[in-house]
Order: sequence, then structure tokens, then C-alpha cells
Amino acid sequence: MHKTNSSVQIDNQLTKWLEGELRSDHAGETGAVWIYRGILATCTDPGVRDFAQQHLETEKQHLKLIEAFLHRDQRSWLLPLWRVAGFLTGALPSIFSSNAVLATVSTAETFVVSHYMAQIGRLQSHNSHNNICRVLQSCCDDEAKHESEASNLLNGRPSFFLRVWCALVSSGSNLAVKCARVI
Repeated sequence: MHKTNSSVQIDNQLTKWLEGELRSDHAGETGAVWIYRGILATCTDPGVRDFAQQHLETEKQHLKLIEAFLHRDQRSWLLPLWRVAGFLTGALPSIFSSNAVLATVSTAETFVVSHYMAQIGRLQSHNSHNNICRVLQSCCDDEAKHESEASNLLNGRPSFFLRVWCALVSSGSNLAVKCARVI
């Protein structure tokens, strides 16, 4: 089958876009691993610790799946920053309360589900990279379960300060994705 110049250009644009998106996914899953490590390093609530340990194992699996699509030189150069940011995102709310941890996880996972869904939608609209699309959908499904579980465990409406913290987590996640796509 002969491709026209315009279809080659579309394929190249999609490939470049996909590399940046997978780099952001890799950075995000790295951050997620470290969020749960931060929770486990500081949280004393046995229920939240069990929750974090289970989700840590899932995030490690996601990280391995995403790593399979990227060569080392395609990964974000800012991985040390994503590890520190992830650790602090998990550790800081753990210092205050279990509810703060759960609200933080719910916020982060809400962002991640939206991020994955946008990627999946674009891949499906181009009917390409079906294997990557399936992996992203599986990760997205797990993240949605994490969000639902965290939301269901929350006690009451978060305080003003916790809502501000969660807004920072969401904004920080958005900024991290933008940076990881290119760096």
C-alpha cells in the first residue's frame, strides 16, 4: 500500500506525540510509586498502610508496562525530581491525617484517569497502536479503582486547607505532565 505524504506526516506527528505522552506516563507512574513510598514512610494508620502497599504494587506493575514502550534515552530527564515530588506528595499529607492521604490519592488518581482517557481517545480515533492503547486502558482502569477506593474511604468533606492542598496536587500534576512530555 502506498502512503501519501500527508499520511506519512500524520503518522510522524502521532509517533512524536505518542513518545511525549509515554514519557509523561512513565514520569507519572514513577511519581505514583514514590507517592505510595512516601505514604508508607510516614503513615501510621494500618488501614491506609495496607491501602498504600497494595497500590504501590500496582503502580510498580504500571511502571514496568510503560517502560517496555520507551528506550532509556526516551524517558524524562527529570526522573529524580519526579521521585522527590512523588515522595513529598505522599509523605506530607500522611503527617496530618489519613483523610489527607486519601484526599490526595483521590485527587491524583482523578487527574491520572483524565490524562489516560485523553490519550486513549486520541489513539482510538486514529485506530493505531492498539497494544499501547490496551495497556493504557488497563492502567486507567486500575487508577479509576484506586480513586474510587480512596474516595469511598474519605471521612466527610475535606477542610479548606485540604482542598487547597488537593488543588496544588492537581496543578502540580498538570505541570509535571507538560514538563515530562518534552524533558
